[in-house]
Amino acid sequence: MSQRPRAFRIPSVDAVETADAPTATAEKIRLVEEPFEIVEAADGVVVPVAPKRRAPWASLLFAALGGLVSIAVGLSIERLIVDLFAAAPWLGWVALALLALALIALTAIVAREIAGVWRERKIEVLRATAMEALATRDHTAAQGVVKDLRAFYSDRPALAEGRARLDALGDAILDVDDRIGIAERELLAPLDARAKNAIAQSAKQVSAVTALSPRAIVDVAFVVFAAVRLLRRIAAIYGGRPGFLGFLRLARAAFAHLTVTGGMAVGEGVIQQVLGLGLAARVSAKLGEGILNGLMTARFGLAAMAVCRPLPFTRESPPTVNDVAGELLRARQDDTA
Repeated sequence: MSQRPRAFRIPSVDAVETADAPTATAEKIRLVEEPFEIVEAADGVVVPVAPKRRAPWASLLFAALGGLVSIAVGLSIERLIVDLFAAAPWLGWVALALLALALIALTAIVAREIAGVWRERKIEVLRATAMEALATRDHTAAQGVVKDLRAFYSDRPALAEGRARLDALGDAILDVDDRIGIAERELLAPLDARAKNAIAQSAKQVSAVTALSPRAIVDVAFVVFAAVRLLRRIAAIYGGRPGFLGFLRLARAAFAHLTVTGGMAVGEGVIQQVLGLGLAARVSAKLGEGILNGLMTARFGLAAMAVCRPLPFTRESPPTVNDVAGELLRARQDDTA
């Protein structure tokens, strides 16, 4: 029968040299069932204290106003139905049927919104748990992350081979980085390729449309439309199905990530590309504007990719603007040559 590994604390030399060396040695040797407990206890991880939240006066205001509007709408509908019954009974029944259809549609919309927000929260929890497991070297948490990630993508036939390879690993002894890195390679690498392709295509479309459009209002409208469509597409690639409220949460997170990382002025690749716009701008102002809008779209797409991805980049290298928009810039420079 195999025994669990044990850690032995070796006695000091002074204790061994004493007259009662066997007794001192027996007293100082300590058997520990879990050697990882000693290592984890020595890490001294500092748990940050959550900041105090202020009183949610804005939330209370909107909730109260929403309640008043709901009551007013309900009373208006009730009076309308009563008046229709007084005018003609069949009109009242038609109004009741329409109200029932409206309630069914409202229930479906609310259920879709709740499901979308739940999937987004699941992705956020997976990413936060993975980051904590990597920081604290928690093997149990890493195994849980891989298990939850596999269950999250259990309905993807294209990832069946990756799930099978993860199942083959089982409870193999792996480092935290290696375990999460394998799951990242098997399940998220194909999704990363699709997301980068979507960002590159959207950046090309924005660059072409804004370079050819005659008015600035058309540029602004198409850039906003492309950003909304790109965010929804990236969220769908990684398993999120955001409704309206879920989309607002994702958009806020993406813009926050974009602000934290410094917008377009992050990384040597972005700086080189912005400086490289001088040649195109001298040839055509609209051409330079189109390239700039394409780079901005690519930068937003990378931020959306970071907030929609269930795991942080562990073994895989995070994509840069050069990876998704480098071809765009090279193509424009070839056009100006």
